Amino acid sequence: MSTPQVLLALLATGPRHGYDLKRAYDVRFPKARPLAFGQVYSTLERLTRDGLATEAGVERVDGPDRTVFAITDAGRESLREWLDVVEPPTPHVTNALFTKVVAALLVDESPDGLAVTYLRAQRRAHLARMRDFTQVKTADGVSVGEVLAADYALAHLDADLRWIDLTLSRISALRQEVLA
Repeated sequence: MSTPQVLLALLATGPRHGYDLKRAYDVRFPKARPLAFGQVYSTLERLTRDGLATEAGVERVDGPDRTVFAITDAGRESLREWLDVVEPPTPHVTNALFTKVVAALLVDESPDGLAVTYLRAQRRAHLARMRDFTQVKTADGVSVGEVLAADYALAHLDADLRWIDLTLSRISALRQEVLA
């Protein structure tokens, strides 16, 4: 996730202060990596320094003054350029799951050793997480955005599960290859 670009997108809907940006982020991206208030304000400082956002005034509502920020034309252009760039698929084939399986095979050569135990435990963890996301999708009052975020996560978890099952079916051949 590109925090500066996400904040610019939120500012593109209208001027906002940092607290409001944080709340809007939490509503629009409920299952995303949490965004700390400090990160919002430090990013706003950089966006302002770089001419992508500007201070648009001060708002006072039952508390301290809050600086309101607005996106600039340069910020809109930067946001548009970012949106035009296609996200490339990850260049790395290896991930933590595969790395742990190979490491487990190196440490324990037994047929039902650490690698199989790890894969079975990981499978259970993935299934539990999938149940969590399914509950999110079926909850009363769930937004379309929340459903889409859950669908995205479920698709990735499902792909991992298929890989885990495939790896379990090929663990003997992988063991021989790793230990050769």
